[in-house]
Amino acid sequence: MKLRTILTGAAAAAVLALASGCASNPLAASSTGTTGGGQKITVGSANFSENVILGEVYAKALENAGYTVERKLNVGAREVLYGQVQNCSVDVVPEYNQALLAFVAPSTQASGTSAVDAALSEALPSNLGILDSSAAQDNNAVAVKNSTALQHGLKTIEDLAKVSTGMTFGGPTEWKTRADGYAGLQKDYNVQFKEYKLLDYSGPITISALDKGDVDAALLFSTVPQIKSNGYTILDDPKNAIGVNNVTPLICKNAVPENAQSVLDAVSKALSTDALISMNAAYSLDHRDASDVAAEWVGKQNLK
Repeated sequence: MKLRTILTGAAAAAVLALASGCASNPLAASSTGTTGGGQKITVGSANFSENVILGEVYAKALENAGYTVERKLNVGAREVLYGQVQNCSVDVVPEYNQALLAFVAPSTQASGTSAVDAALSEALPSNLGILDSSAAQDNNAVAVKNSTALQHGLKTIEDLAKVSTGMTFGGPTEWKTRADGYAGLQKDYNVQFKEYKLLDYSGPITISALDKGDVDAALLFSTVPQIKSNGYTILDDPKNAIGVNNVTPLICKNAVPENAQSVLDAVSKALSTDALISMNAAYSLDHRDASDVAAEWVGKQNLK
């Protein structure tokens, strides 16, 4: 499938910064590419490890198809990165469809991949587009240690309402006020933590805070490998306050030609949630370079 039909809309704006918390340089912004004889395409990413890996996946796949790729990875949060796609200083970024919809059209209600993508197609400004969403999902999730879940009988976010006044929650700055974030948890589940501690976005600072007991619950991405290795419980979200997010390319549509769109669609078709978890584990647990992790995955795919 090619670029979806786009109507008019407007984007909300906010100010934030995300912390990737990574010590090595693979997440540093870079500008490199190969001369494949084709048009140059600029690939960007947000500043957390999975999104940088996905940016590298897009870049590697496009390079293999003969495009010259400029990388602008680890740029910043959605509020920063979205503006760069809108002014076409970045041509394509890996996005998460429901979170993007909540950003550009916060009052729009939609659930399920097809409905969310259709709503996005109506909400985005005319120069932007989304390509095919992947089946791969990385959802925001509320995590507690297994011992905390057992102690308080926690299975769902709703269960937190009974005990949250004596607990501390950890998450990034911008998530505190988002309708599909902490503000939504307060509204839909009546959770009232005694403190919201500012941490990174599902990164090593958050994981360390959970492990040390500095926070009792925290925002984690559902694809973080430490959920299993460190022994965390992900609380169910029966009211769908946080939502479900498929990995979806967001493009400046005039800057990404049709055959490049086909390459990115092929990436989306091949990508799975298990692949996200595996690549995240290779980066965060095995300490491999994000570029190498992405290149290995792309090299195993038949992206046609």
